[in-house]
Amino acid sequence: MVMTSRPTATADHPVLRVAPAAPAVAAAYFGASLAFHADVSDVASALTADGDPGFVVLDSRSAASWDQGHIPGAVHLPTALIPERAAALLDPAVPVVTYCWGPGCDGATRAALALAQLGYRVKEMLGGFEYWAREGFAFETWQGPGRRGVDPLTAPVDAADCGC
Repeated sequence: MVMTSRPTATADHPVLRVAPAAPAVAAAYFGASLAFHADVSDVASALTADGDPGFVVLDSRSAASWDQGHIPGAVHLPTALIPERAAALLDPAVPVVTYCWGPGCDGATRAALALAQLGYRVKEMLGGFEYWAREGFAFETWQGPGRRGVDPLTAPVDAADCGC
């Protein structure tokens, strides 16, 4: 569908009640967003490719949460312990990708902030462990490895790439 007129911001239109940003402002915002966030599928792809992914994954949840399930190869460092233990576990030259439970939890954001304040280059993995599991990627628990089927509401069931 091709729009022939430009919609204007109106009080009776919930989507355009606040007008969209100018293209240059939008490009700056979305470009900045990508500097701060990583997608679950992109993280999984980088971790399973041959060679060094160029970053370390950090699980910022509690020990009980870690035992319940975590990304293979992730570093476990609960957010509250970052100031005292980060230097012993993380190389400041290697970017860090943080995660917590999922979209309803801001633990990965708090962990990313704590790491950035210590001088680490950091991104937050959007979707957290919830979307890692829902997209069918392997995980580890205190009982051993695990994997769930792909949730068709989060990722394509029969394709390696969602096309986004």
